[in-house]
Amino acid sequence: MKYDPNEKNCPLPYTPFRSCVVPRPIAWISSTDNNGNDNLAPFSQCGILTFDPPMVMFCANHYPDGKRKDSALNAEETGWFVWNMATESLKDAVNISAMIVPSEQDEFKLANLEKTKADLSNVPMVKESPCQLECKYISTTVIKGNGHV
Repeated sequence: MKYDPNEKNCPLPYTPFRSCVVPRPIAWISSTDNNGNDNLAPFSQCGILTFDPPMVMFCANHYPDGKRKDSALNAEETGWFVWNMATESLKDAVNISAMIVPSEQDEFKLANLEKTKADLSNVPMVKESPCQLECKYISTTVIKGNGHV
């Protein structure tokens, strides 16, 4: 079957594009806003950009109403975020942290996770995660979407 992702009506129940590039690791991004509110959210559109210097990225699409996600805003405002490894044993907490809640709601508390202090910034890290990368924010690139979900 041939499918053009620019077509409005996909012949399948879900677009196959998301299933073509696998595996897709989850970037579990922790951040803190300028008011000290901690945030934790998973992103399946992420990856390594380069090894030298070591750089990672995550894609934070806008909500359907056009609002930007806290993780992206916080990284831009404070200059920091933490990439926490999401593992199979943490899947329930990862799913809880994916809920859409007000910015002042702490997803660490919702998911019953313990925070550990980062060395370079005030962004907390997920203590239960086996690997954390403290990341200095570099830039945001906005790519206009087509409004597809």
